Amino acid sequence: MSKNCLECGEKIIGREDKKFCSDGCRNAYNNKMNKDSNNIMRNINNKLRKNYRILTELNVDGKSKTTKTKLLGKGFDFDFFTNILKTKTGNTYYFLYDQGYMLLENDFYILVKKDN
Repeated sequence: MSKNCLECGEKIIGREDKKFCSDGCRNAYNNKMNKDSNNIMRNINNKLRKNYRILTELNVDGKSKTTKTKLLGKGFDFDFFTNILKTKTGNTYYFLYDQGYMLLENDFYILVKKDN
């Protein structure tokens, strides 16, 4: 039984469970399948990535302090985060994956990194 490549349609030679004729076709197919399907998703993902990079850059040691001015100056957008953690003591942390922040007094923020 002959199978054809899912990307280019060429005949596949080799193992019977192969789906692609080459690494190039496999990569092209997976890139198409995993790309952001529309502009709104792409824009949101870009903002999340940018916020994550900013927190990672400012929080090298896993716990640090910064100001709202510094975050905004680097382009941080407080409207975009991946989850919220409310602690038993009533504190609210906003997270971008494993990087988080919490508002302190006088526009200071504590930056934290979750241990996995």
